[in-house]
Amino acid sequence: MSTQAHSDELQRRTVPVVGMTCDACEKRVGRALLRIPGVESVDVSARRGTAVLRGAPLPPTERVEAAIRSAGYEPGTPVWLTTEPSTWITVALSGLAIGTVILLAGAFGLGGLIGDLASPSRGGLLLVLVLGLTAGFSTCMAMVGGLVLGFSASHAVALTRGGQPLPSFLTRMRPQVAFNFGRIVGFGVLGAALGFFGSAVGLPTRLIGALALAVAVVMFLLGVRLTGISPRMAAWSPRLPAGLAGLLGIDTAATRPYSDTRTALVGAATFFLPCGFTQAVQVYALSTGSPLSAGLIMAAFAVGTTPGLLAVASVPEIATGKARGTVLQVVGVVVLAFALLNVTSGLRLLGVAGATAATAATAQQVSDNVTVTGGVQTVTMTQARDGYTPADTVVHAGMPIIWSIQATSKWDCSAFLRVPDLGVSVDLQDGPNTVQLPALPPGVVPFTCVMGMYTGNLIAIDSPAQN
Repeated sequence: MSTQAHSDELQRRTVPVVGMTCDACEKRVGRALLRIPGVESVDVSARRGTAVLRGAPLPPTERVEAAIRSAGYEPGTPVWLTTEPSTWITVALSGLAIGTVILLAGAFGLGGLIGDLASPSRGGLLLVLVLGLTAGFSTCMAMVGGLVLGFSASHAVALTRGGQPLPSFLTRMRPQVAFNFGRIVGFGVLGAALGFFGSAVGLPTRLIGALALAVAVVMFLLGVRLTGISPRMAAWSPRLPAGLAGLLGIDTAATRPYSDTRTALVGAATFFLPCGFTQAVQVYALSTGSPLSAGLIMAAFAVGTTPGLLAVASVPEIATGKARGTVLQVVGVVVLAFALLNVTSGLRLLGVAGATAATAATAQQVSDNVTVTGGVQTVTMTQARDGYTPADTVVHAGMPIIWSIQATSKWDCSAFLRVPDLGVSVDLQDGPNTVQLPALPPGVVPFTCVMGMYTGNLIAIDSPAQN
């Protein structure tokens, strides 16, 4: 950010500043420094953690440092890792608590419990609403919820950075209301477009994987910023979303009017983020062949996701006083956990994570679920809400494959089967499904659901006659 008083430039001094994380920070520091007699122009960079002063003559260092402190920041060089013991203790305990919850959920089989509430045996808008409610508290929370949580906490920080009194809870929640309103309207409009054009809006698998990694990077930097573990990296987060922070009015919330329109547009854009439930409902809407029906279906789904997303977004806004900083740090750890989940999913969708060549080398014989007839091998597999059985199958190399898949849960992420290396994209329907695959060379071909949550591998080995 560059602030100019007039064009003369006689002396120049670079002053390090600690605590700047956004455009609004740069403007506050710049305004404070320009009020000092003798300072004619200021160039402030949160990314570099510096303020470059020009003037004739420049004021004493003590005066400059006092102005920086008056803006709510400290003179000095931001460190890579904080030395505050309380920060690391909070982060460690939060990480331990989150890990414990995840382990307990897996041990008691709670991962897909919510999904069981949405029975596909009944159709219509009521089912779609229930599916949205399920998604809002489960799979869609992995990506959309992580972003909402990170942005909500960042917005809360921005509102209080200027030292002004904290607005009311309803005012602080306004961005989340606009986000979800835009999401509902956007889903309705885009759903109507689905019904009108009669074609799916699904993105290529590898592009979805790249998108998941990009979102993970945004979440990671937001999480780092909220936890406070790296003052140096905290200044990076507003830049990497490529305008998302500006669209949401996060970084400038304390210095310029908030825009409901920008926030609502971002909510509408989540229509394109990968979520198994979202894609299932998109396919359902597409099948109606009616713009009105498809629009109502997608809007009802978005309405269903609203309680979960609003509940998550309200967490950073509830705490006040001294507890607020601790709550934001805990939220930062949660956002980091979401980032890790999306990294894993993204790598799976890109075909990076999964079995390795070493796995193929150790396989000695084909799996029991493989039968050969007339030079063609048939692989049988079952799809359920919690993945694929068997997940890994050893097949013959150099022999075409008929993949016979018995699907039992078409509303879950696992029903949207993707094989990135082969360019195969299949949306499974309840009951038997058949997928034709070409002969595979020796090695490992991973497959995954559309969100990268559930994976498996086809491991091709040479038959004894070929060795």
